[in-house]
Amino acid sequence: MGSIEEERPFLEEGSVLLQEVKLYTEDGSVDINGNPPLKQKTGNWKACPFILGNECCERLAYYGIAKNLVTYFTTQLHETNVSAARHVMIWQGTCYITPLIGALIADAYWGRYWTIACFSAIYFTGMSILTLSASLPGLKPAECIGSLCPTATTSQYSVFFTGLYLIALGTGGIKPCVSSFGADQFDDTDTHERLRKASFFNWFYFSINIGAFVSSTLLVWVQENSGWGLGFLIPTVFMGLSLVSFFFGTPLYRFQKPGGSPVTRVCQVLVAAYRKMNLKVTDVEDQTLLFETRDKNSVIAGSRKIEHTDGFKKISFLIRCFVEC
Repeated sequence: MGSIEEERPFLEEGSVLLQEVKLYTEDGSVDINGNPPLKQKTGNWKACPFILGNECCERLAYYGIAKNLVTYFTTQLHETNVSAARHVMIWQGTCYITPLIGALIADAYWGRYWTIACFSAIYFTGMSILTLSASLPGLKPAECIGSLCPTATTSQYSVFFTGLYLIALGTGGIKPCVSSFGADQFDDTDTHERLRKASFFNWFYFSINIGAFVSSTLLVWVQENSGWGLGFLIPTVFMGLSLVSFFFGTPLYRFQKPGGSPVTRVCQVLVAAYRKMNLKVTDVEDQTLLFETRDKNSVIAGSRKIEHTDGFKKISFLIRCFVEC
């Protein structure tokens, strides 16, 4: 009995320490001050409305422009259908290339939060310039007189395309980061939070569709019936509000630190796969060598641990055949 009584204070102290640890996330995330975030005060659904709002407004702005952009080129800038379609395809292609830049910057340098914040500001600037180019008489061609339609001047084109491609750059920083930043708000080591993460993605795609639906119906109608200036101003205002609300939610966010360039890690994997393709692991205990690390967390800051899987055996076989052949 005496030994139990002597050990009881240590057991109670260990229990208290364990409870304190569970108050904080265990996935390597930090709060805005760089400290382990409290589960009750950060992340989860408390932080998600600001993230979902940013995505919804960004999609509303994007589709509000893309859905009717050919019509704007032909009716306001007096372009031919072929020229208008070419401009729109190049712009949309740029919108799908720039996420590579945004993802690289987020993973290697700024992190997801600052990448979303900075590129959202660029997006809002582009929307503002686009709205001005469609509203001010000096920034757009004059109306057609009969069959005579004056073409846009070089300065008018410059202002319009500056706004348009700032939007393309802005979407490149938002699109690859918002869903991941939302996932960062849920601790993977907590069973309950991991289940909530699946629900978050349902709401994430729902917010995308809401933004696309509103822009494809209401905004298109406003642009064609109430003027292009107002049609571009509405998504600009929503984009500005989403930027403000995104910053407003900063104390609630959980942040994953940048983990370095993903290009470097991909090259490391290819080199390691080539060097170890003839390695044979027979001992059961040596199977632990196939894991990324024996530690609880990933060795790469800001990344989650890669669990062992047998799903890539065929890929390894194909790489070996390619090299040997």
